[in-house]
Amino acid sequence: MVRLPLALPPLDTTRWHSPLRAFAWGMRSVASTVLTLVLFATYLGIGALAHDTHFSLGWVLASTALVWAGPAQIILISTLGSGATVVQAAIAVTVSAIRLFPMVVSVLPMMRTPQTKRRHLVLVTHFIAVTLWVECVRLLPHVPRERRIAFTHGLGTGLCLVCLFATTLGYGLAANLPPLLGAAILLLTPLAFLLSTARNCRQLSDVLALVLGLALFPLVSLLHTGVDILISGISAGTIAYGVHWWRERK
Repeated sequence: MVRLPLALPPLDTTRWHSPLRAFAWGMRSVASTVLTLVLFATYLGIGALAHDTHFSLGWVLASTALVWAGPAQIILISTLGSGATVVQAAIAVTVSAIRLFPMVVSVLPMMRTPQTKRRHLVLVTHFIAVTLWVECVRLLPHVPRERRIAFTHGLGTGLCLVCLFATTLGYGLAANLPPLLGAAILLLTPLAFLLSTARNCRQLSDVLALVLGLALFPLVSLLHTGVDILISGISAGTIAYGVHWWRERK
């Protein structure tokens, strides 16, 4: 993963004594990871998608701040935009959010101190998504434990501000650009997720699952099942797992 250099103060320095300064270090850390650019591109697409499905700018900005998960927000906009009920959209978003539970469980123990109360972790829990989880694992060991909550508040706030700006920009561009360029902005979202997934492939099974999924989807789509992505994803993942299991047994 490409990262820009960021030199946090030593753990024992007095520069960590102020929670406000820890918050500022967290906001500054937003500029230290390429994931910020991925988020920016993703939320450009989300803003354009919201405009294309006739949601207001205020509505999509509120959903960015409150949902705070790109895939879940795309599901919310897509389901409501296609005529689904609020209950159906809420169920779909909730199911997609289950993937974040292990991240929350793994990050919160890194922040707790004997003095930490549950209310201190509410905003941190809201901010935990894939990007924040990755950056917390990378950065929190370099932050004094008693300042990690303030640091994470700053990191989450910085990322959220970037996404709010990108959402606004994407919404405005989709409203004022020719249809072809507007469609290109919409394409940024799947491209960002595809590139993010490809970048995180570490093992042969990861690469195989991704390549097979991309190869199988055009073929499965010819069947017009309505669940083409699900079928191609499960098939590719199963084959990749089988190859991984076979290699481990050798």
